[in-house]
Amino acid sequence: MEKIWLKSYPPGVPAEIDADGYASLVEIFEQAVVRYNDQPAFINMGEVMTFRKLEERSRAFAAYLQNRLQLKKGDRVALMMPNLLQYPVAMFGVLRAGMVVVNVNPLYTPRELEHQLKDSGARAIVIASNFAHTLENVVANTPIEHVILTRMGDQLSRQRRTLVNFVVKYIKRLIPKYHLPDAISFRHVLRQGRRLQYVKPDVGNHDIAFLQYTGGTTGVAKGAMLTHRNLQANLAQAKAAYLPVLHERKECVVTALPLYHIFALTINCLLFIELGGINLLITNPRDVNGMVKELAKYPFTVITGVNTLFQGLLNNAAFQRLNFSSLRLSVGGGMAVQKSVAEQWQSLTGNYLLEGYGLTECSPMVSGNPHNLKQHNGSIGLALPSTEIRLVDDTGQDVCLGQPGELWIRGPQVMAGYWQQPEATQAILHDGWLATGDIATVDEQGFIRIVDRKKDMILVSGFNVYPNEIEQVVNQHPKVQECAAVGIVSDATGEAVKLCVVKKETSLTQEELLAYCRRHLTGYKVPRSVHFLPQLPKSNVGKILRRQLRDQLQQ
Repeated sequence: MEKIWLKSYPPGVPAEIDADGYASLVEIFEQAVVRYNDQPAFINMGEVMTFRKLEERSRAFAAYLQNRLQLKKGDRVALMMPNLLQYPVAMFGVLRAGMVVVNVNPLYTPRELEHQLKDSGARAIVIASNFAHTLENVVANTPIEHVILTRMGDQLSRQRRTLVNFVVKYIKRLIPKYHLPDAISFRHVLRQGRRLQYVKPDVGNHDIAFLQYTGGTTGVAKGAMLTHRNLQANLAQAKAAYLPVLHERKECVVTALPLYHIFALTINCLLFIELGGINLLITNPRDVNGMVKELAKYPFTVITGVNTLFQGLLNNAAFQRLNFSSLRLSVGGGMAVQKSVAEQWQSLTGNYLLEGYGLTECSPMVSGNPHNLKQHNGSIGLALPSTEIRLVDDTGQDVCLGQPGELWIRGPQVMAGYWQQPEATQAILHDGWLATGDIATVDEQGFIRIVDRKKDMILVSGFNVYPNEIEQVVNQHPKVQECAAVGIVSDATGEAVKLCVVKKETSLTQEELLAYCRRHLTGYKVPRSVHFLPQLPKSNVGKILRRQLRDQLQQ
């Protein structure tokens, strides 16, 4: 067995980290809010929330969960909102109460939301009013007992709060009608919670901190059980790799990726809480002009994102005129960083766009390019400290150095398993090694390159899309005989979903089918286009050959 360690990182970067340096994420948080106190922790829509305010509000939130809602240690609480100040308040409040955070994509359809709430057994949900209509459709079918409702501007000062909530509801009309008569307002929770006693529970490193849902080959999302130790280890690994260019109390990180996504949650939120940095929360990164206006107000030092985000910024004239003298670290993850984007970024900002690699099941970081990299090398970098990797063939045997093989990972950041899915856990975890499904090569210096994907997963703008889920939905359309979803190359999103369909009724059109998909799938899962075929290629046992379809479409 060949183990490739972090041999070629710059001097001073350790080969291993202490995964038990803190008792839990709660201890990291408690020490940070004391150490940094009145320094800014989060900025959103011009509003500054200090570490002191974050401590007070999250404590009030935790006290309300414990006393008024009578939730217990280990209970699951779902969070369904974009990047708002309410998110860190609720998230740290849940953790401080000894409970488990269930991150929910606010763009989920009712079908997707219902599955996740049922599967996780969440007893409470914190949800932005923009998405309350989705919850209304399914809440009666879920174990949810308590709904905490927040408006976009609820954590802003009175004047700004009134303006933002008015614009969102009446000018932009972003809040569809909903009926949740028993919902509690987020502001009420904090007001009441301040009067209640918070009792710190006994939270240990091996307790579950997050249920982070990811797609699956069965067509339903699975909850990766990420413990306090998993996340703490990944923070220590990221610090070891990038601390030479990061400084306590002096960083401002641009958080445009949603905090419900594991990349932003760990690398932006948790890491910079520990470092005493500022998180500049971007609520709607699709509004590139609005985002650039925010960036112009603050001397940001770090930015993380996916290729599509960097590409969108580079194409914005106002962004090209910004001052990048304070920028020290740019990290791309979630999807492959295109060479042209990396080169344009370096030319404009003077900063190298460092590509890394991770997955939900690894909290998420596995590897990253060193901070002193001088040019884009097309690799996903070197394994992080305390991270072992193997490349294996189809029989599970190690391949020779330089030869392609499936990437297997072992380290303290690897999840405890899938929530209530022992068979799925056994299929991916082998004696502590996690099989990624990605085919990679490793060179003599330890740089890893992804060359193919063993699984049929499609990576759209950093989000995992699993063909079985799309096919499961599309096959329910009465005019579809059978279908297959495959990934094709896309300049805009890295990969895009292409749907191959055999019609049951000749009247079926692409427009009709895509409209159907939009009703039942989150936006990034909706196919870009439909290709009608008389039949689908299959193996001798009747299995649809997605790889053959993909190859045909890309010829």
